[in-house]
Amino acid sequence: MGNRKGRRSFGSVRQRESGRWQARYPGPDGRIHTAPNTFSTKRDAERWLSLIETQISQGDWLNPEQAKVPLGHYADQWITQRPSLRPRTVELYRWLLRKHIAPYLGGIEMGKLSTALIRQWRADRLAAGVSESVTAKAYRLLRAVLNTAVEEDKILQRNPCRVRGADREEPEERPVLSVAQVFDLASRMPERFRALVLLAAFGSLRWGEVTALRRCDIAEDASWVRVSRSFVEISGKGLVAGPPKSRAGVRTVIIPAAVRPDVIKHLDTYVGPDQLDLLFTGERSGAALRRPNFNQRSQWTAVVAKMGLKGLHFHDLRHAGNIWASKAGTSTKDLMARMGHDDMRAALIYQRATSDADERIADRLSKLVDEHRKGKTTEDDDPDDDQPGALAPVP
Repeated sequence: MGNRKGRRSFGSVRQRESGRWQARYPGPDGRIHTAPNTFSTKRDAERWLSLIETQISQGDWLNPEQAKVPLGHYADQWITQRPSLRPRTVELYRWLLRKHIAPYLGGIEMGKLSTALIRQWRADRLAAGVSESVTAKAYRLLRAVLNTAVEEDKILQRNPCRVRGADREEPEERPVLSVAQVFDLASRMPERFRALVLLAAFGSLRWGEVTALRRCDIAEDASWVRVSRSFVEISGKGLVAGPPKSRAGVRTVIIPAAVRPDVIKHLDTYVGPDQLDLLFTGERSGAALRRPNFNQRSQWTAVVAKMGLKGLHFHDLRHAGNIWASKAGTSTKDLMARMGHDDMRAALIYQRATSDADERIADRLSKLVDEHRKGKTTEDDDPDDDQPGALAPVP
């Protein structure tokens, strides 16, 4: 009984000593594969082989051996095989995998993942006190990994990450500073950091972008800055210079005329003559400015608390600049180009933005500063002017 074999054009079937039938077939990978289970009849085994043959001919075949690979191993390789990821993104992905995915799902075979299993994993993370934001980031990473398993590696027929709303996060509402508050904050900083605050706000620059600026990246009259790189803090490596956060992040930003004198003063006082000298450095080391050192030297936490702005982040300066610029009456594509924001239309936004539009934005920002210096307040300047120092709500 055990050596009776069926003859057919694709694959083969044979009856085992138990009386049940086994099916085997050659896969597109050149290996012989055995059905994961035996069949009660020869006809059932042949029907299964016909199904596999159809899947192979239609390009829908899934490799059963790859489906046995643990998720943790596959996800680790997924990150490694994406050299175009920014260093900070790689660090985030590995942290999410190590902290929130691998300990709970990492040992499960790819082929055994299910929507119910992933739904329970998400619920357990939230119940354990993990924030919705972090949980959503971990879920989106897992979904991206499994998308590759479906679309490229043909390990899964469909992505089990189908939990409604699991990819969404609701970030806390951030404050919008007024022009007066930004100048007040800049005046409370050590003199060498005054221009740092002003450029971040009026140039809509990220921390990594503004701290990576060199003398060659800024006009002699401080009329513009060119953003072509950004610093990121990598665990075990320190500060690493790389490309901006997005493709659209490579840009030239017009600086409002009203704040250019502050920037020129900084260039004359604190920046070396070499074109590669950094605009902002540590006071003692002269090296690139790191965020912890800046926070400590500027006493950022204490300063913003005294201003009634407890919890204010440095990134809120860029946020304020983006809001001001959005009120300058320019098109969405010109505004997005100034901010260096990237999405599916980022290339078009960046390529079609004009310097004339950026000039209009800068001029409008200068008018806001002039109004502030003349002691005026406008709806654009201080939406909450009956409460000095109060944070304006995000529109």
